[in-house]
Amino acid sequence: MTLIDIKKYAYAIDIELRYAKKNNITGKKIFLEEKCLLIKEAAEKLFSASRIARNFDCKLKVFDAYRPKYVQEALWNFCPNADFLTDPARGSPHTRGIAVDLTLTKNAKELDMGTDFDDFTEKAYHLSKNVSIRVRKNRALLLSIMTLAGFDFYHNEWWHYQLFQPKKYPLINKIS
Repeated sequence: MTLIDIKKYAYAIDIELRYAKKNNITGKKIFLEEKCLLIKEAAEKLFSASRIARNFDCKLKVFDAYRPKYVQEALWNFCPNADFLTDPARGSPHTRGIAVDLTLTKNAKELDMGTDFDDFTEKAYHLSKNVSIRVRKNRALLLSIMTLAGFDFYHNEWWHYQLFQPKKYPLINKIS
C-alpha cells in the first residue's frame, strides 16, 4: 500500500507530529521518520476536510497520521490502555495509514478542545459533560468537518478520525 506524504502547503493545514517530538504522552521522540503519511483515500478526505474547515475560517492541525508498528509498540508499552490505544499485535487504524489525529485552529491559535491531544481521561470523550459548552461546540465543529469529509470517529478521543471499516485495509509495516 502506497503512502502519500502530506505537505502542509499543498493541503493548507498545519502539521505538528507529536510522536516525532517530546511533546507527547511518553515524553520522548518515538517517531523517527517525522513524515505525515496517509493512504490515498484518507489523504483525499483530509484535503476535503481542509477545504471545509476554511469555510468556517478555520484550519486543520495534524498531530498524528500513519504510525509505524514500532511507534504503536512504544505507545502500547508505555500505556497498554485499550480504551485509547490498540494492541500492536492487532494493528491500529494508524498502522493502516487510514487515521489522523488533529484539531482546529483559528488565526493560528488552537481552538479549546478541553484537553490536550492524547489525554487518556473521560474528558477526552466526544460527548464528555466535564467540559464547557464552548469546548463542546468546538468539538462538534471538528466532528462536523471531518464527518462531512467522509471520516468516521472514535467516541473516546475528540481528535481521532479514520476511514470506515478499518480492517479492510492492510497493515503497513514500513514506510516506502
